[in-house]
Parts: sequence; C-alpha cells; structure tokens
Amino acid sequence: MGKKKEKPIDLDHLEPEEKMKYEIAEELGLLDRVLANGWKSLTSKETGRIGGLVTKKKKRQEQ
Repeated sequence: MGKKKEKPIDLDHLEPEEKMKYEIAEELGLLDRVLANGWKSLTSKETGRIGGLVTKKKKRQEQ
C-alpha cells in the first residue's frame, strides 16, 4: 500500500477546537513539526502538554 496522501491544512478554516490545538502547538514551538510531519511526529509528552493546555483554555472560556 502507498502512503496516505494528506491534504494541506488551512489554518484559517478550522473548527475552534482544532484551531486552539494549532495555536497551542505554535506557542510551544511545535507547529512547524506538526505542519511538516503531522501530529504523529510529536512525542506523547508533547501531545499530552497540548491536550492539557486545551483543557485549561476550555475551562477558562466556560467561566
């Protein structure tokens, strides 16, 4: 089987939650790697950090 062809990511047309993930990845200096190699290129520690910050931001927005 061939490699799955990925469509380019349009950062201007994302769901709010997806956009937040990319913003946090950028804040942590990981966005370039995500855009080049996908989310699978991050370590579990890095993805956990992003997930934790997404949760934290969501909780702040609910208040």
